[in-house]
Amino acid sequence: MRAEAADRRSLAVAGAPATATEVRRALVAGGDADRVLDLSGRPLSAATLGRPAVLVYAVEGGAPQAADEAALRLAERLGVRAVCVLTGVGTIVPPVPHVLAADVVPVATGGSLPFERIAERVAAAGGGSVAALAAALPSLRPAVCRETVRHFSRANGLIGAAVFVPGVDLPALALNQARMVLRLAAAHGIDIDRERAPELLAAAGAALGLRALARAALSLLPGPGWVYKGGVAYAGTRAIGEAAIAFFASRAVRFGS
Repeated sequence: MRAEAADRRSLAVAGAPATATEVRRALVAGGDADRVLDLSGRPLSAATLGRPAVLVYAVEGGAPQAADEAALRLAERLGVRAVCVLTGVGTIVPPVPHVLAADVVPVATGGSLPFERIAERVAAAGGGSVAALAAALPSLRPAVCRETVRHFSRANGLIGAAVFVPGVDLPALALNQARMVLRLAAAHGIDIDRERAPELLAAAGAALGLRALARAALSLLPGPGWVYKGGVAYAGTRAIGEAAIAFFASRAVRFGS
């Protein structure tokens, strides 16, 4: 997690200049402009693209052209996940080669750019690599925090539902909750060091409490036990994450981060 927080990779914005410029302006609002590379309006190469955390690529006219496909193919070959902002879309959203369907953000003709949706896809595409970016780019922070809580809550829900051997689930649940808390701290620009020990102990204690609650539910409620265990693990992890966001947000405001 400390290595994630020290990741200095930037975002890259490329493609149609007008849309790309507007996207970049929204991303850097109130943050470090150097962390969003402007590659718009020019052909991409391995040298110019490098290895950004995520590529946000703008396509105008409702469908990608040959040059767009070449740029997105290059990103895929280099292992850079792309989020495509596709403007001028009609009733049917065309597929974009080399981009996951979930990472295509369609914009209807004459419509405004959905920056919140773009930030959500950047957060999902970047995973842990965007935690440090969220610290430098406040516009990304809410989406990164939501995605972090969603990711670890789902993981713990699956663990709670799938693990039937008593005691085996506790270390995994506690570890995921600790990782979640540390990633949320990094997203708020708060150093990951020994001062985070109280937050980690709180997460471990919460894991113990959630496990006890799930075991009590097994004995008191009818139906398959895995449903209760998975539900408690998911909801409990999500509650810890929301509390951690509020806590670190107050710390970030206090220290001007």
